[in-house]
Amino acid sequence: MGWRKWLLMILAGACAWALVKLVPPSHAAGSSPSQYVTTGVFTPAHPTASLAVKDFLNLHPEHPVQPIAYTHTVHLAQGLQCVNCHVGVDQGPEARIPGVEFCMTCHQAIATDRPEIKKIAAYQARGEEIPWVRVYNYNDSAHVKFNHAPHIRAQVECSSCHGDMTKQTTAERKVDLNMGYCIDCHRRKQVSIDCETCHY
Repeated sequence: MGWRKWLLMILAGACAWALVKLVPPSHAAGSSPSQYVTTGVFTPAHPTASLAVKDFLNLHPEHPVQPIAYTHTVHLAQGLQCVNCHVGVDQGPEARIPGVEFCMTCHQAIATDRPEIKKIAAYQARGEEIPWVRVYNYNDSAHVKFNHAPHIRAQVECSSCHGDMTKQTTAERKVDLNMGYCIDCHRRKQVSIDCETCHY
């Protein structure tokens, strides 16, 4: 029974330490530094212990708040394809998130009276990009080199990894893209599951 008591005390101490690290002194003083600001020294670790624990436990927001309530449902119903806005998804690793100029290509004339379109126009008028929040992303510490292009060439449907976008307004984290999910998919499709296929 004694070792359990010690283990509980160690875990309680670790949790208390992590909670102290959740709110850095500069944050408590009212400033809000980026959670990704580091000392400039290279490390594959997370900036804080709490972010490391959240990433390890796969605690990601399912529905992050976006600056614009972009409606995937409406745009897909109008016949746009994923590749129209996420340029380069079929050519390389990234599915780029559209910039304000791209959005305003259509919205200089379409639905200009709607509040969300007015927000986009305001970003353009200020010369700012829309600060979209990524929904899916691998942390650097995962050492994952995901590439969209071979998946598109292999005709993997976007919905396989991102859920049914025709039923989503702003993007939601509908699929848990962990290693198990990816390996299961690769096995079903009979493609390589070598470590070097996905990791560097």
